[in-house]
Amino acid sequence: MSLTLFTGTANPVLSRAVADALGVPLSRADVGCFPDGELHVELQETVRGHDVYLLQPTSPPVERHLLELLLLADACRRAGAARITGVVPYFGYARQDRRASGRAAVAARVVAELIDTRGFARMVALDLHSPALEGFFATPLEHLTAVPVLVRALGASRPANGVIVAPDLGAAKLAERYAKALVLPVAIVHKVRASGTDVEVHGITGEVRNRSPIIVDDMISTGGTIAAAAAALIEAGCEPDLSVVASHALLVGPAVGRLRALRLRRLIVSDSVAQPDVQPLRVETASVAPLLSDAISRLHHDRSLNDLLVHD
Repeated sequence: MSLTLFTGTANPVLSRAVADALGVPLSRADVGCFPDGELHVELQETVRGHDVYLLQPTSPPVERHLLELLLLADACRRAGAARITGVVPYFGYARQDRRASGRAAVAARVVAELIDTRGFARMVALDLHSPALEGFFATPLEHLTAVPVLVRALGASRPANGVIVAPDLGAAKLAERYAKALVLPVAIVHKVRASGTDVEVHGITGEVRNRSPIIVDDMISTGGTIAAAAAALIEAGCEPDLSVVASHALLVGPAVGRLRALRLRRLIVSDSVAQPDVQPLRVETASVAPLLSDAISRLHHDRSLNDLLVHD
């Protein structure tokens, strides 16, 4: 089967980098809108009998990028693709994996069920907010991690007196993976979310005094969790040269202002989510294109992904 790679509009730069790494052209599809706002997707080349990969993070605007992915899959299925794999470097709605209140929707389950209807043979995701999300899918899901990529970006410049900090309990296992790779201790910030943009810190487990914190998380959205963790760490006596490492840089709402105010030593993220051409922050970007191209190549040739997967 021929390997064919399509992209939506969410992150074409990453898709082109993956295509280059694979040594294949990025296949052509018309992804646009009618005057009334309806999305329109049409393939510009044959996929009959092909092994098709659709690379599309469901980053903001989440609904548009999710629907693009679903329409691309439908177009490929109707055009006779032999196998369709969705490659979703950032998976929107993953935070809504349970009811925060008695009358809330479990949006992650709804999205998983939508994806299951479109004929995907397999899904590939990167550093999901909740690894338990895999259980929401009937479609097999491969959960990759960008931790080795980001650890390499940290490099030898990591502080000798560093401490890996999980800004909340949800990031504790992620912090352990960084700590193991970097041979550093771990601290955990205990937070309570006050609203969609603000959090409150109720304590820190682990020794941070006179240490240089490296805060790690799967994503930075509004920056509220990072800002609250940073304030608590400084109050607890850590060194002021904080670093932040995250797989997905959404940077929405007040995030830029909050992170700029922290005067971070380093801010390192992956390119799973497209960043603006003019970046208002000093950000170091580590590309996950080699990781994604390796995973796609292995899937195409039916080889194991075991050493690329998250094992919590």
